[in-house]
Amino acid sequence: MNYETNCKAWKLNCLKKEGISVEKERLWSRDFVTISLSHFFIFMTFYILVVTLPQFVLDELHGSKQSIGLVITFFVITAVISRPLTGKWLEEINRRKLLIISLIISTLCSLSYIWIDNYSVLLVLRFIHGFAFGMVTTSTSAIVLDTIPEHRKGEGVGYFSLFMSLAMVIGPFVGLWITTHTSYGVMFFAVVVFSLLSLLFGMLTSFPKYVNHSTSNAVVKGFRRYIETSAIPISIAGFFLAFSYGALSTFISVYAKTLGLERIASYFFVILALMILLTRPFTGRLFDRKGEHVLAYPGMILFIFGMIWLSQAYSAPVFLITSGIIGLGYGAIFPSFMTIAVKASPGHRRGIAISTFLVFFDSGYGIGSYLLGILAAKTNYHMMYLIGGFIMILTLVIYYLFHHRRQTNGKTSI
Repeated sequence: MNYETNCKAWKLNCLKKEGISVEKERLWSRDFVTISLSHFFIFMTFYILVVTLPQFVLDELHGSKQSIGLVITFFVITAVISRPLTGKWLEEINRRKLLIISLIISTLCSLSYIWIDNYSVLLVLRFIHGFAFGMVTTSTSAIVLDTIPEHRKGEGVGYFSLFMSLAMVIGPFVGLWITTHTSYGVMFFAVVVFSLLSLLFGMLTSFPKYVNHSTSNAVVKGFRRYIETSAIPISIAGFFLAFSYGALSTFISVYAKTLGLERIASYFFVILALMILLTRPFTGRLFDRKGEHVLAYPGMILFIFGMIWLSQAYSAPVFLITSGIIGLGYGAIFPSFMTIAVKASPGHRRGIAISTFLVFFDSGYGIGSYLLGILAAKTNYHMMYLIGGFIMILTLVIYYLFHHRRQTNGKTSI
């Protein structure tokens, strides 16, 4: 204990001598909290719409079951397109201005859902909203890195991703509860409120000083201006993680209905959130101290087991227990993968590294939601979740081959 205390005191003295504020060593700074809350509320809007729009299309717009997947896919396509562009813009222009403009566009899109009464118009709105969402979430993910002390990156990214994870489980619960007990109009109003809160906290962020490295980026040409190659190996693993996870957030309410468990569908996400909350305080620190493998492998094994068991669920206890197992796994995997992408990249390319990881993750989510939905339509939801579990086995193999083994061989980029 004395050794650790002396090391910390020595480090703080060195920081003072170098003119670096000790305030920057704090993780839970004002900027970290406000940008994380902005990130949380924008994801609340996303996940509320993810679980409610499919049923809205069927009930109010009289769309087909095949059209459900397109509502998610159109959104994700433009989010994927906007991410590499945003990653490049973050290194070249004013970050605050970029974030605020994208938040305003996102809020206007959220407001527009109130008047939607046509499926084609909905797809156009989803197209625009997806582009703004990609800009916002890439910006907040890059900006938060400037608020996290260098030696606490794993812990900081872990807590930051917790805000998204909470939205991922609270959002569906709120959306399903509102549509079950009130109406779609009230649900869309809630989406507007959360969008406004995201804008408010984005504006409250004072934005830490950022050194522009555009001179370094000037020599980067071609697709590397938009994609960080050192982040690609772990991003491929992230693609298949999201591919499998897309089946959960998009179809879990429909799956619960086929099991006669629609009344407890929203609690699936509550338990998922509780498990992520329970693990997050120590997973980030464990990453910083022991490395990523101690979290990634157990997390993937838990996720695989949870998905396969969920595919065999026929009762409420099994349905809810599997949500806890999957929550434990996902809570360890996602922040680990994102931190690996950041730490594998040069400091001045971290914004682009974040966008690279999220491009792959969003692509996996969109493609997975669509293809697994088609699989469920041709077979059943039990088969869909079973295949989702096997896809996670592929994620584990890819993690070992593309990251772990390359790391062991001393290679960090492709």
